[in-house]
Amino acid sequence: MNAILNDYQHELGGVVIGTNTPVSIAAIEGLGRADVRTGDVEPPSTDGIWLGADYYTGRTVRIDAAIKTPGDPARALDILAALQRVHDEAKLRQTGGATTELRMKFPGRDVRVLLGRLRKAEADLSTLVHGWLPLDIEFLAADHLYYGEGLQRITIPLGMISGGGFTAPVVAPIVVNPAPGAAVRPGWIDVGGKAPTWPVLRITGPCANPSITHVESGRSLQMTATIAAGDWIEIDTRPTWRSVLRNNGGNVPLTGTSRLDTFSLPTGRSELRWTATDPTNTARLAVSWRPAWPTL
Repeated sequence: MNAILNDYQHELGGVVIGTNTPVSIAAIEGLGRADVRTGDVEPPSTDGIWLGADYYTGRTVRIDAAIKTPGDPARALDILAALQRVHDEAKLRQTGGATTELRMKFPGRDVRVLLGRLRKAEADLSTLVHGWLPLDIEFLAADHLYYGEGLQRITIPLGMISGGGFTAPVVAPIVVNPAPGAAVRPGWIDVGGKAPTWPVLRITGPCANPSITHVESGRSLQMTATIAAGDWIEIDTRPTWRSVLRNNGGNVPLTGTSRLDTFSLPTGRSELRWTATDPTNTARLAVSWRPAWPTL
């Protein structure tokens, strides 16, 4: 369970650092605009520059800190070990795309989360005898976004939900109105935050040849596959994963027009629809995502 953070407190590997903790912070770098990879080209034999596409890189956060445990150098080493322990687990280190969290709390903001890995935790032991351990921390986030803590989720059945109908006598023009408060479209989703975010979509069978479409943008993900009852296929659009896997670990190819790298969810309300062949009408699409922000 995540620790409750107060303003100017942050959590890394289960260790809370910052204000009113044994780990004081002198400075944090890397929280501004993330670096970009540019496609700029200098044209030959002419002035100026051709500005190409810009792509955000990962976000590198550097924390200048110190562990202070006066008269207790052993405790300082214990805190240092705790910072390293989670990030040294083989399951994290040796799994491509796997991330851990850097949780950050600033005034006027809910907790923001960066997803990445610890890249540096360098300690200066020269003053350890005094219970003072200068610490240089570097955390590499997999993308430039800050995320909310909790997952938002919705489960969508196949087809449309009927919420109304005709009222007799039927007189032209014929108008179909939903019942008051009825959910006419089960795929409406409300995405918080200030930036488009990346969903994880899990289709649970039985069904065949599923297709998922984001209505407003027209983007779709399609596959030619059969999913048995109780089995599932998970489509992960997150930058660190970008995969389509069965519950047994097997890969599932998407059609040539399906693109994981563009299937993001915009902020606000939009709609997802999905289709598949399912004579039982029991297949379900579960969608989960984190709200995202481009800045603190």
